[in-house]
Amino acid sequence: MAQAVTGRAGITAGIREIGVHIPERVVTNQDLEQTLDTSDQWIQDNIGVRTRRYAEPDDWTSDLGARALLDACARAGVAPDSVDLVICGTYTPDRMLPSTAVTVMEKAGISGTPGFDVNSGGCPGSVFALEIGANFIASGAYRRVAVVLGDVSTKIFDPQDRTVAVIFGDAAACYLLEPVVSGLPGLLPARLGSEPSGQSVGYVTREPRYDEEGERRQSGFGDNFTVMVGRGIRDFVLGTVPGLIEKTVTDAGLGLDDIDFFALHQANRHMVHTILDTLGQPRDKTLTNIQRIGNTSGASVPLVLRDALDEGRIGRGDQVVLAAFGAGLNYGALVTRWCGPEDFA
Repeated sequence: MAQAVTGRAGITAGIREIGVHIPERVVTNQDLEQTLDTSDQWIQDNIGVRTRRYAEPDDWTSDLGARALLDACARAGVAPDSVDLVICGTYTPDRMLPSTAVTVMEKAGISGTPGFDVNSGGCPGSVFALEIGANFIASGAYRRVAVVLGDVSTKIFDPQDRTVAVIFGDAAACYLLEPVVSGLPGLLPARLGSEPSGQSVGYVTREPRYDEEGERRQSGFGDNFTVMVGRGIRDFVLGTVPGLIEKTVTDAGLGLDDIDFFALHQANRHMVHTILDTLGQPRDKTLTNIQRIGNTSGASVPLVLRDALDEGRIGRGDQVVLAAFGAGLNYGALVTRWCGPEDFA
């Protein structure tokens, strides 16, 4: 069996808690029918989304991220200022400088703590940033790490571009990591990969755009707009991710039937089910939330985990797979033996 992510004195990281923040504003498929050349039936048939959440006009990534961090601390019963490292995974930073992690800390009332951002292509951040946080715990230098995943994707697309407007929603989540003291493996090493030849199937372009009357059209990030080539992403994911998961599970010394739950990135509801079908695993070993809140980028995997925890679908000792993919093309997966409160100091 693969060894957990360990460092000095055999320290292993585990997920102590998961905090979330989902905006209140609901945008339905019927709402989008009023402004886009699309339909509720098409969206449900092709993407699997019925509703999604939009951040308020004055809320940015740091606002959502700070609320998710505070929620994680409240659930764990710890003070926010006890967090000794903050990592923020995002592709929609509040500003070019400073890092969004620093702004998250300010809004969460944390001072004197180091923080930095990770941009691993948005959606894959739920595994990439988590792996980085786990290694900082394993180093022995940090005892409580907050890994915040947040994006305001709806602010960076062209409101007239239906290829992205029907898919995305805004949200944030926070893994609270701590050393495992009970001997459970906790987080095992992640398998990470990048396919640079696929950069053109998902990216943010910087270009001026105009409407039919010649008026300048801008996103919340000015002349920056998300571009998605859905078929290219789908073909890559279905050709790569099932094999990635199989290899990751094998690395852990397990078989697919040993896995109790699969937390998969919510890019497309049908894609999630197809991945499980390809693996020969029952669909009831996962759950989806994209139909309610849309594709929430890096927050989607921890949001699935939080739903599973709240519904009693995951318990202490369960073997759980986390897998995410997105722009880059970047992709990653890991296995964790789920920990309970008694596994932490």
